[in-house]
Amino acid sequence: MESGTDAGRRAERTAARYLTRRGWTLLATNWRGGGGEIDIVAVRRGVVAVCEVKARRDPSARAEPVLARQRERLVRAAEAFLARRSDLRGHEVRFDVITVAPGRLRSRVRHLPGAFEPPGSYASGRGPPAGVSSLTGGAPAG
Repeated sequence: MESGTDAGRRAERTAARYLTRRGWTLLATNWRGGGGEIDIVAVRRGVVAVCEVKARRDPSARAEPVLARQRERLVRAAEAFLARRSDLRGHEVRFDVITVAPGRLRSRVRHLPGAFEPPGSYASGRGPPAGVSSLTGGAPAG
């Protein structure tokens, strides 16, 4: 039987292939920084997708949300990644979830673009926390 880590890594490889076949350029996989890890960072046509990949055998479990704690770590990691990549300034940044359900012959991939907004984003009406404005496209916090 495959361990959870092995299944997760296989799902991440499947998700990466899925994105590249759809014209995305991979910028990083399993990137660690800012107190978190990003499974995949990809870019296409001015959009940076910060992707959380979930491997789920049970189709009903694929709809599980990304928990608030996970979202916060992902946003911090994305901020750290983007701070190192001045070439990405001005790009829209989006947080996506990609679920992969392994199958006997072929895995099923579901891509949920913009699956969640960063905590405190403009969409919530509260305004962004410090440093998140670059992720939401707003003016610098200050």
